Amino acid sequence: IIDAHVKNLRKKLPHNYIKTVIGIGYQFNKEAFDEFI
Repeated sequence: IIDAHVKNLRKKLPHNYIKTVIGIGYQFNKEAFDEFI
């Protein structure tokens, strides 16, 4: 279920906004966030 939500968020947000962290989960990419604002 989480994968589906992340997939939908990735469609709506800039390309590199959400980062996959292997073994942990997902993380917002701070550099991409700073560029977006």
